Amino acid sequence: MNRDPVIKLEAVDKRYGKNVVVDSMGLQVHGGECFVLVGHNGAGKTTVMKIMLGLTRPSAGQVQVLGEDPASHAFVGRRESLGYLPESASFYPHMTGRELLGYYARLKGVSRTEVARCLEQVGLQKAATGRLHTYSKGMRQRLGLAQAILGMPRLLFLDEPTTGLDPLLRRDFYQIIGDLRASGTTVVISSHALSEIEVQADRIAVVKHGRLVACGSLPDLGRQAGLPVRTRVAVAAGNATRIAGQLAAHTRIDRVNDRSVDLTCSEDNKMSVLRHIADLGDSVLDVSMTAPRLDEIYLHFMNGDGP
Repeated sequence: MNRDPVIKLEAVDKRYGKNVVVDSMGLQVHGGECFVLVGHNGAGKTTVMKIMLGLTRPSAGQVQVLGEDPASHAFVGRRESLGYLPESASFYPHMTGRELLGYYARLKGVSRTEVARCLEQVGLQKAATGRLHTYSKGMRQRLGLAQAILGMPRLLFLDEPTTGLDPLLRRDFYQIIGDLRASGTTVVISSHALSEIEVQADRIAVVKHGRLVACGSLPDLGRQAGLPVRTRVAVAAGNATRIAGQLAAHTRIDRVNDRSVDLTCSEDNKMSVLRHIADLGDSVLDVSMTAPRLDEIYLHFMNGDGP
């Protein structure tokens, strides 16, 4: 991953009259990473994405995408480096899939060979001659992804991209995204699908009422929220009470039975606890650690709890 920022927002506001949609937003997206925006409906995620795309101007603050203001005339020549799949993509219902992608290819200035490649990549080559009004929701979503990835964009913006896709198609969708990232594409995603997105994201921004309340990798967010790492130590029968007593000086013991000890520790103290467990010898049969999941972290911040 390239650590240089390809997107920078500094103290960005967006207001519609007295309604503040984005409030003092500051963040950076690094080259090659998968950066995810999560938040409640109306949190401002889509507006932030449109500001990054240059589709709307901020009321205050500075925005740079690939080193330029994306809403400026100077950025026009760089627009071919962007791909965008909106949450609700609308297409011409009487066009075929191939005709639609050919239309977008001409707009984007890419060759028609790209059309065939993208249709195959999203699994629509056999349906390419079908009229769009006959497409299912999932097929339309895959077609939307195909138009977004025309020309192998440097920056790909996806707003709720897996809506309407079944689990198999979601897996295929993220495989395509993984292939794009391997070739150097930076991906920005807005999503409510927390369980699927936590394994895809390099960093996650939690947005609440237009403000950035937390940002970082999943372990970083766990530290900011102060949520514990849960650990279960499996032990030989009859040893649990003794082992719990030895570990109690180093961490909190939650539960003890004949064959296991459940404990919690902070993310920063995790390795120290593991070393103490390793020193216990052959009485320890197994150790499993569970870090805070994204849905737990999300609920922590959405419920108003501070870091």
